[in-house]
Amino acid sequence: MYVIKNNKIYIILISIFYFCITLSSLHSVDINNISYDKNLTGYKYPFKVKNYKFQSQGKNLEMAYMHLMSNHSSKKVVTLLHGKNFNGAYWEETAKTLHDKGYEVIIPDQIGFGKSSKPTDYQYSFEALANNTKNLLVSLNIKSTYVVGHSMGGMLASRFGLLYPDLTEKVTLVNPIGLENYLKYVEYKDINFFYKNELKLKPENIINYQRKYYYDGEWNKRYEALTLPLVGWINSQDHQILAKVSALAYNMIFTGPVIEEFKNFLVPVSIIIGTRDRTGPGRGWKRKNVDYELGRYDRLGKQVKKRNPRINIINLDNIGHLPHIEDFKTFFNALENTL
Repeated sequence: MYVIKNNKIYIILISIFYFCITLSSLHSVDINNISYDKNLTGYKYPFKVKNYKFQSQGKNLEMAYMHLMSNHSSKKVVTLLHGKNFNGAYWEETAKTLHDKGYEVIIPDQIGFGKSSKPTDYQYSFEALANNTKNLLVSLNIKSTYVVGHSMGGMLASRFGLLYPDLTEKVTLVNPIGLENYLKYVEYKDINFFYKNELKLKPENIINYQRKYYYDGEWNKRYEALTLPLVGWINSQDHQILAKVSALAYNMIFTGPVIEEFKNFLVPVSIIIGTRDRTGPGRGWKRKNVDYELGRYDRLGKQVKKRNPRINIINLDNIGHLPHIEDFKTFFNALENTL
């Protein structure tokens, strides 16, 4: 047994000990040994998953979705649309809370995402995904729905509301990307550029990106858990297929802007913005002589208001890209006000 008499050595040893404890708590899962196939087989969703089978662009496809029925006779329907780096499962707490309040909730995985089909020769566009979602709702005999979209799902929700105002009660966007027309500020990159980048990704790249831009350097087990589907895909034998689909989705984001049409909304629109968010697709290849700073969500609400003053902006201070994960109570209070 040794007695440490030097206080400096003691402090250093204690610091190292707590540093190691912190690391182990942040990386409780061995991210290099997580693996999922392209359909996320083995990855558990919070509610029963059903499949809507249909044809699109001459292909037989399956769209996975979760459906929480309401027992209320005067039911209201909410459709929750996920972002690019996620799937419908991360809406769990939102869906449960809405359902407890009497709403019917529908949570689809878009084609190319989650547990849905992932064709690599499909024309991914927000119009196509919106049409698929509309057909799913029609198959469920839904006559009207509130549409809530997060991140890339915000671009999709916007397109859905513009295309199908008769089916849309209201649109709520949660830290949507696409509040900037990216190709005004960044160089165009073809699909192969994104494909090569996706093939190079390592699990730590996913975590480092989300920690920096989504959570302002903060990290915990809950945030880490949301990265596991992407991490598992990187480690999967299906990685090449998934990289191609991801590249096609990036192309959709850059070439399918909706912000220029915000003035055309015929339905009420609200945008919930965690102002600490700094998500800015394309910031790594901005055009020469462009000094515009992408992803300043603390400024984007004012810019949207100039395009359409009827849009309701709800700013959530000191919250990042995922308000419904980072601070659910604050987020849901805002969401409930938009409904």
